[in-house]
Amino acid sequence: QVQLVESGGGLVQAGGSLRLSCAASGRTFSGYAMGWFRQAPGKEREFVAAISRSGGSTDYADSVKGRFTISRDNAKNTVSLQMNALKPEDTAVYYCAGSRNYGTTRYAYSHWGQGTQVTVSS
Repeated sequence: QVQLVESGGGLVQAGGSLRLSCAASGRTFSGYAMGWFRQAPGKEREFVAAISRSGGSTDYADSVKGRFTISRDNAKNTVSLQMNALKPEDTAVYYCAGSRNYGTTRYAYSHWGQGTQVTVSS
């Protein structure tokens, strides 16, 4: 079992940057692929980025490629999402998620954090 707690959300102007962090409890963090998802009001939760257990493989939604970077530190039980060149359409609640199997859909993930709000003003 792994429990996840996100931090780092906030209000930023368009073009700015934010770094989200997700701290995981438990000694099995390295056994989980990790992902970031987001959900805007009135919309479904959507995939943002994923990283494999070792960190050797990553995937991104087309909408964030080249702007967002996912990384993990298995020694510190953390996964991060560096978000640059933010746009108003990036406004959403961002969720950290963990899965025993690597995937890019929310159905692959069994463990979820509580979410952190990111608001990008124009």
